[in-house]
Amino acid sequence: MTQSNSQDKNSFVYPRSRYYGKFQPENLVFNANLQEFAQKISYITCLETGGKLSQEEAYQQIEALWKQLKNSKKQLAIGGNQEI
Repeated sequence: MTQSNSQDKNSFVYPRSRYYGKFQPENLVFNANLQEFAQKISYITCLETGGKLSQEEAYQQIEALWKQLKNSKKQLAIGGNQEI
């Protein structure tokens, strides 16, 4: 597989949107984390809807992803004392 075919495949499977907010490195990193979170949630919900995951498994995976996202926000010191 050539490099461009692999890159096209990754762009299709893992789409990324452009960041339009205030430019700061930590904002860009959090935006990438947020997009990855949304993509993984989409996969989990599709697997649960299709019967490949139980509701409890889906819930546990989503809860773990949410905790990772919250930790990411805390480590990047984004938003002051606001909760997400």
